[in-house]
Amino acid sequence: MLNQVSVFAENNKGALRKMTSVLADANINIYTMLANDSAEFGIIRLIVTDPELAASELRKAGYQCHLDRVVAVEMGDTPGCLDKILDHLCQANVAVDYLYISYNRQSGTPVAIFKSREMETETFLRGKGYQLLDTF
Repeated sequence: MLNQVSVFAENNKGALRKMTSVLADANINIYTMLANDSAEFGIIRLIVTDPELAASELRKAGYQCHLDRVVAVEMGDTPGCLDKILDHLCQANVAVDYLYISYNRQSGTPVAIFKSREMETETFLRGKGYQLLDTF
C-alpha cells in the first residue's frame, strides 16, 4: 500500500499553484495528482516522494490534509485490463471508494490507484497474481 496525501482546498484562483509551491519549496516531487471539486472546495489527492513531510508542510501553510492508505495495482495497457481488476474485486465483494489511473515511471506500465476500506484487498489481489506497488 501507498500513503496518499489528501488535501482540502478552497475553490479559487491560484489555489493549486499555492499548494504546489509549498511542495516545491520542500523539495517534494509529485508523482500523481487528482483534483476534484465541489461548489465550495476541492479535494486534491497526491502521491509524492515524502507523504509525511508533504502533509506537515501543507498543514504549516494552512491546509487541512491527512494521509490515506491506497492500493496501487500495475495493469496491462490493453482494453479490458481495468475491467478485469474491478471484476475480481467485485467477485470478492470489495468496495472501491475512488479510483484513478497513473503509471509506473520506471516500467511505463499503467497503474490503478484506489481506496478501499477492506483490509484484505491487497492480499486478495496479490493472490490473484497482480503486481502491487509499495513505492512510486
